[in-house]
Amino acid sequence: MMSVALRARLTALGLITPLVAFLVVFFFWPLATMMMASVTDGTVRGVMPETAAALSGWDGNTPPSPEMQQALVADLRKPVDQLAFGDAVRRLNSELSGFRSLMSHTTSAVRDAPEGQALDLATVDPRWSETKYWLAVKHAMPLYTDRYLLAAADLERDAAGNIAAVDAGASANRQIMLRTFLIAATVTVLCALIGLPYALIAASATGWVRALLLIAVLLPLWTSLLVRTAAWFILLQNEGLINEALKAIGLISEPLPLIFNRTGVVIAMTHVLLPFMVLPIYSGLLTIPANLMPAAASLGASRLKAFRYVLLPLAFPGLMSGSLLVFMVALGYYITPALVGGPNDQMISSVIAFFATGTANWGMAGALGLILLAVTTVLYLVYGRLSRSPTMVGT
Repeated sequence: MMSVALRARLTALGLITPLVAFLVVFFFWPLATMMMASVTDGTVRGVMPETAAALSGWDGNTPPSPEMQQALVADLRKPVDQLAFGDAVRRLNSELSGFRSLMSHTTSAVRDAPEGQALDLATVDPRWSETKYWLAVKHAMPLYTDRYLLAAADLERDAAGNIAAVDAGASANRQIMLRTFLIAATVTVLCALIGLPYALIAASATGWVRALLLIAVLLPLWTSLLVRTAAWFILLQNEGLINEALKAIGLISEPLPLIFNRTGVVIAMTHVLLPFMVLPIYSGLLTIPANLMPAAASLGASRLKAFRYVLLPLAFPGLMSGSLLVFMVALGYYITPALVGGPNDQMISSVIAFFATGTANWGMAGALGLILLAVTTVLYLVYGRLSRSPTMVGT
């Protein structure tokens, strides 16, 4: 008979199986897919297997051999999925511009030629006699590559295989990544400057006043992010409520540029993310004994010194946890910058969406996402450490 302990373990395993399956299907599997997409590059090899075999022994310096040409002809004559072939052509064209027209012309000529006839590709298109086109095909053949990860940081490998920066103006991924970190850091600082006093007031209040202050913080979390962003879109425009109110009281004569710029993005994101700052600080303040500040005053400390040396060190873990949480969430924001920001205010999430849906370049989308995942994971580990630490930081 099954022992009681074994039955209890099987019961517990059965209870957590749905949760484990949910995490695998909706969390770990998408992450693994993204990471694999950022380092795999088998589109050309899958369409041209015979060419890959023929190019494996080519040193890249000698002229293309007839065997290489006939291997490519054989691959182009095989029936192939047009979507996969289009992906391979796009990959080759990203390696060396001009492959779209070259492959279109060559494919038509190969398939129109009689079956079994040997073709000289140089007569079909003179570009096949140039080594650089065959080198581009060879560079696109490896199954695993660091091409996308390097491109995410505006880097590439030169003809010698060394890592070098891309030409100026060819890519702006590094600039957009730095912009993303700058916007996230600015929003984090503003949330801290607003959230700390607000949490102090809420923690010191009692009764219906505390409840009202907490509802004001929690209410945005119960509203759709799209609705909150659309509301700021209405408030910040030139004829919006903010500009009209400022003109009505005589502070301005012309509307302030508050939308489609960095100002609008920071204001809207600060409002949306403020609860993630207030709640960790507030929960930390509730654990502080209420008699500490009066005790500090009885020992001769002024209010400012009591705040600096007593209250702030005790509230610091909550402040750091809230700051890390706000920064992590802000890194991946997409809707708010897209609606209220301008072309120079888009964050890295917009670039990921462009590569994923606009150009179907899953490798680049995965590489940029992998960078954000690595940064977020490090910050999450720090956040988890701070949220569990009982140490009074700053004392």
